[in-house]
Amino acid sequence: MGLEGTAAGLSVGLQRVTHPSRVHLDIEADDQDAEAARLEALGAKRIGWVKRWWVMEAPTGHRFCIVKMDKPDEGPPPNAWT
Repeated sequence: MGLEGTAAGLSVGLQRVTHPSRVHLDIEADDQDAEAARLEALGAKRIGWVKRWWVMEAPTGHRFCIVKMDKPDEGPPPNAWT
């Protein structure tokens, strides 16, 4: 499902998961390992590598994934976090 009027075609999807049901976010990154390391420094932990993405867990227990950018040549460039 797309959201009209959003930058870079922001979308929302539904997916069945085996962990406790909560809001689950996928974060797109051009460098998945660097993003995982950045988020670990903020308190997240890596749960595991699944197919092509990192499954992460926030300090709150919420799970999220770091996925490869879907359309890196469209929309604004990735953020550079310092």
